[in-house]
Amino acid sequence: MAGLTSVTPHPASSSSLHSNFQSSPLVFAPKTAHEHASCRAALGSFRHSCRSLSTRSVPGGLKVMNAATKLAKSPAEEEWKVKRELLLQKRVRSVDVKEALRLQQENKFVILDVRPEAEYKEAHPPGAINVQIYRLIKEWTAWDIARRAAFAFFGIFAGTEENPDFITTVESKIGKDAKIIVACSAGGTMKPSQNLPEGQQSRSLIAAYLLVLNGYANVYHLEGGLSTWFKEGLPAASDE
Repeated sequence: MAGLTSVTPHPASSSSLHSNFQSSPLVFAPKTAHEHASCRAALGSFRHSCRSLSTRSVPGGLKVMNAATKLAKSPAEEEWKVKRELLLQKRVRSVDVKEALRLQQENKFVILDVRPEAEYKEAHPPGAINVQIYRLIKEWTAWDIARRAAFAFFGIFAGTEENPDFITTVESKIGKDAKIIVACSAGGTMKPSQNLPEGQQSRSLIAAYLLVLNGYANVYHLEGGLSTWFKEGLPAASDE
């Protein structure tokens, strides 16, 4: 994939596009294993392009400034192995959908739905609180246009980015002493298997990791995700 560049008269040394490009993370929010693999490929390829770009001159007295550098990693982008180790260390426990319903009804557990707002409005457990951990790319800066192009290159036309207000929004809605069950569509798992020796990362597990990092001590994870919740015919509400 071609790298994004800006063209400036020689000998200009920088551009505002460069600063925009290097300051923002590229984030993928896959919902299925296939999307997860595609997104990982997109991320690796795009970042490889970013790291390999360099300044070069072209005929006509112009200097091409490649608008990319190595991207900083946010906590949500930490390696899954690191996230999983902390979740296990903090005794974050996975619960199935029926146990989650019982805990919500009998023990005042809060279900935190971290799916995009549109999915939440379509259907969600009654009483669940929605704070999306990823959101659609909002802005139209040069960097955001580049990220949209990166997603589109791999056939993903609804590119997402990490929600920078995730923790502050959760804190405004849920106290640190609350008992929280974090839920997304797929659920993921921390349980090892022959094919997945370290389990499977998901949006809800990433969210649980961020909550633990920010002082939430009673965090649980919905095994099987909300797709299983709905398949089991458990209570569902809609905002549409």
